[in-house]
Amino acid sequence: MQALTSRARQVDRKPMTFIEKIYLWNIIKGMVITFKHIWKRKETVRYPEQKRAFSPVFRGLHILNRDAEGRENCTACGLCAVACPAEAITMEAAERKPGEEHLYREEKYAARYEINMLRCIFCGFCEEACPKDAIYLTETFAPANYKREGFIYGKPDLLIPAPGEKKQA
Repeated sequence: MQALTSRARQVDRKPMTFIEKIYLWNIIKGMVITFKHIWKRKETVRYPEQKRAFSPVFRGLHILNRDAEGRENCTACGLCAVACPAEAITMEAAERKPGEEHLYREEKYAARYEINMLRCIFCGFCEEACPKDAIYLTETFAPANYKREGFIYGKPDLLIPAPGEKKQA
């Protein structure tokens, strides 16, 4: 049978020498590399005291934005959910009722907005797809949690507090 490429070569099967059999040369090469790294500068960051500098394009937790008057920017168009390759965003739209003009900018708003952080890959496609700049990714880490339910962030967790409103702990 003829080879498909001309890169195929016959392997040399000569018997190993004594030093090759006990891997002494490979062990010495590995120890030389190890000793070179011992005296190099350490890259360890002592976390609580020191903060690591992030890249300017770092993408962390999601935030739902408000306008200058404190109304929600999200109009529940669903483009962020469609753009999400991991299908981590779910939302339900609702109609604004009379008297709620101070809460929502448009007639339609997101009654339920959830992001499953276990599925999210922090790609930023939701941020790019949003026509109203309602969602963006911050420079904050997703905190650790012991239960899966703690990683599903609802609308109250994602919304920026309105001006004059304190965020509940």
